Amino acid sequence: MSQDSVTKVGLRIDVDTFRGTRLGVPKLLELFAKHDVKASFYFTVGPDNMGRHIWRLLRPAFLKKMLRSKAASLYGWDILIRGTIWPGPVIGKKLKHIIKDTQLAGHEMGLHAWDHHKWQMKTDTMSANELHSEIKKGHDLLSQITGEAPTTSAVAGWRCTEQTLVEKQKFAFNYNSDCRGESIFSPGEGLAPQIPVTLPTYDELIGQGNVTADNYNDEIIKLIKPNQLNVYTIHAEVEGIVCAQMFEDLLIKAKANKIEFVPLVELLDDYDQQNLPQDTIVNVALEGREGWLSHQRSMVEKTASS
Repeated sequence: MSQDSVTKVGLRIDVDTFRGTRLGVPKLLELFAKHDVKASFYFTVGPDNMGRHIWRLLRPAFLKKMLRSKAASLYGWDILIRGTIWPGPVIGKKLKHIIKDTQLAGHEMGLHAWDHHKWQMKTDTMSANELHSEIKKGHDLLSQITGEAPTTSAVAGWRCTEQTLVEKQKFAFNYNSDCRGESIFSPGEGLAPQIPVTLPTYDELIGQGNVTADNYNDEIIKLIKPNQLNVYTIHAEVEGIVCAQMFEDLLIKAKANKIEFVPLVELLDDYDQQNLPQDTIVNVALEGREGWLSHQRSMVEKTASS
């Protein structure tokens, strides 16, 4: 990596749960203020029903990922009952002051989901009206909290369909981050640009091969390449709580390697938005995760042919 210039990395924070909002976001705001970092926060604002994922433990791939990433220690045992024994708390109503604090700190504000669990499990079976309703409920509550409509969104679980893109276009999103990929692209005529995530997340990388907590940051740094798109996603529930010290170490190590974390919108500003390459989204499985995720089609085809 060249030491003569700075490599920009889009930093995206997914906030999936009540716990992540209550504990993880304030810690991340503290770290970002300390290290002079601005990022893009994507909030889940509706009911926290993540405990309903307990049924997925019956699926070998999901159970393997949970055990490998030590998910219970990351997310807290209380996640097992969120939205199961009683209705999940509406995050945006109970913790709106934390979401507002994020805005006041100068970070980019985006919509992740209304009900993260429902979106992740039912996206591909919901009707157009159901998809629109889920987006609208999240969009409206986040707008109410911040006093302005969010201009970016990122679907929960990287699960996006063609109809999702159509429904999103009915809102004032300047761009979306709904898939994995390698370059910023237009997913279709009249549709907002996509800024895909290019780097693996903690739960995808940790425990794979020889990656441990001791060398995780080194692995992330090695995957960041100059002169190409770099987008990294962290989770408030992980890097904002149990892995907060490890994440702060990454911020320090990145700076020493002339890597600058920036909001995703800053990456878009470097492109000619009127002449973005055309591409589409395809849904395929990803190593380290259970089920399908949305990917940039050209990247999938390139990988398959190599």
